[in-house]
Amino acid sequence: MTDADFAPTTIDAQEVAKFEAISAEWWDPDGKFKPLHLMNPCRLDYILNQIVGQFGTQPGRSALAGLSVVDVGSGGGLIAEPMARLGAKVTGLEAAVGNVAVASAHAATMGLTIDYQVRTAEAAAADGDQFDVVLALEIVEHVADVPSFIEALATLVRPGGLLIMSTLSRTAKSWVGAIVGAERILRWLPVGTHDWNKFLTPEELEAAIAVAGLEVVDSKGMVLNPVSRDWSLNDTDLSMNYILTAEKA
Repeated sequence: MTDADFAPTTIDAQEVAKFEAISAEWWDPDGKFKPLHLMNPCRLDYILNQIVGQFGTQPGRSALAGLSVVDVGSGGGLIAEPMARLGAKVTGLEAAVGNVAVASAHAATMGLTIDYQVRTAEAAAADGDQFDVVLALEIVEHVADVPSFIEALATLVRPGGLLIMSTLSRTAKSWVGAIVGAERILRWLPVGTHDWNKFLTPEELEAAIAVAGLEVVDSKGMVLNPVSRDWSLNDTDLSMNYILTAEKA
């Protein structure tokens, strides 16, 4: 089956266009993607701990050696590059052509080999691709069909592998923080980057993952300190940003 034969697609063309328009700013730590640059250490800490715990690898510079990782919605490569540096064989799937061009060029300047593809998760799943670790970070709130998207992600996970997802919960706190604060007041993000109605609560996301045949084994909140602007993991506060891990038995 080819990419063109796969249906349905979960790509939301309007959402892709938003990120295509600002793709040149991915690696500017003070640009439109500043929030992700600030969040990245927190996300990476969580991801590495989950992978090391699952596969018994050793923490350090080769922590992911021998593992295959796919970053779905890889953007400019902010997560894919650290995965590659730690020894993983990394594939990046991305719908926006501009993002792939930026990510590929940056990886080349860093001397990293990452297989970036303009391709959907559904197409990769239909072709039988599977990986030890599937990452889908800050993307599920931008897709057109959440159940189909998560089904595709689950299909990409090898037995014994992990699916790690992060997103925003649909709460009053996230409306104030992400929509009013980050977009309209602080202007960290372009106005309209997020649609609050498309945010998923942890319970909703976990239910969709269960339907797709995976078991959620861990979840944490990601909490921003408004003074230091540092992010930290929180065991109980999942009311805004959160990250979770699911396992395929």
